[in-house]
Amino acid sequence: MTKFDEATQAIRVEEGVYDVCLDPGYSIGGPLNGGYLMAVLLRAAVDASPHDHPVSTTTQFLRAPRPGPARVVVEQMKAGRTAAFARARLVQDDAPQLESLITTATLNDVQPIYTDKSATGMPAMEDCVKLPDPKPESGMTLNAQMEMRFDPPTIGWLHGRPTGRPEARAYFRMAEPQDPDPYVIALAVDALPPVVFSAGHRGWAPTVDLTWHLRALPTPGWLTLLGSGRLVADGWFDEEVEVWDSAGRLVAQSRQLARVGRG
Repeated sequence: MTKFDEATQAIRVEEGVYDVCLDPGYSIGGPLNGGYLMAVLLRAAVDASPHDHPVSTTTQFLRAPRPGPARVVVEQMKAGRTAAFARARLVQDDAPQLESLITTATLNDVQPIYTDKSATGMPAMEDCVKLPDPKPESGMTLNAQMEMRFDPPTIGWLHGRPTGRPEARAYFRMAEPQDPDPYVIALAVDALPPVVFSAGHRGWAPTVDLTWHLRALPTPGWLTLLGSGRLVADGWFDEEVEVWDSAGRLVAQSRQLARVGRG
């Protein structure tokens, strides 16, 4: 079991109820990363399902839970031969923190009838760059859990040179050797810096709602994350992320609605 597996572990205490312990190692300077929190929910939802994989997840981020004990409550809505539907809540101090609608199914390793090619190419790995390590006092512990190599123009904001477009592109893998699985993918779809940074905005950009789809089980190796946005207006922005595996296959798609950062 890897550190990430332990950090997302959900222990069943009764039917539909799971104890979890939210790990402080996935902080983004105070709040915990939304992808990490979704992975915790999905551990419980898949355990309670007759199917193996979370193929569609929609999560609303009601509050910002703190590290420490919490519970996941899973309500089964319908279970069929090909898909099951459930509602899952992350509860802390008797208050719901996240609410998810989760569809589970069992994906097979089959050749697609049709598959698109990546619309945006990435530079070679050696031409991509890391973000600087955050200062210890920043509380940014998430960076230590993963390795990312960024397409240089998309982090120009770091040096006061944003491209003016909401975008982010990077190679991704866990810092501890681990083949990507659906729970790693849940983290990956929310691992990029907010695309609004590249449009010239900074500060914590809290996610309000995030939907993502698992399209295939990834092959081992680096993942490629391609993030973009369509509209930044009135304090809101959208972010879409495609996740491609090391074999060049599209394995996940996400879209979130978030608030433009303050500060």
